[in-house]
Amino acid sequence: MQPFADAATQMCPYCGEEVEVDVDSLGASSESYVEDCPVCCRPWQVRVTRDEDGAAVTLGRDDD
Repeated sequence: MQPFADAATQMCPYCGEEVEVDVDSLGASSESYVEDCPVCCRPWQVRVTRDEDGAAVTLGRDDD
């Protein structure tokens, strides 16, 4: 793993646009935070899980 941010391609749960989310491959085994979509500006709930294979990212609606 590299200590630099990787880009994970996801689809915005609001507008459906494909977006890139920068995520550090190092850090806690799981975390969540809110980030705004760069296309429609709606807030996502970003969930990051990390293991020995790297980081996995999922986006959810902040109102879920």
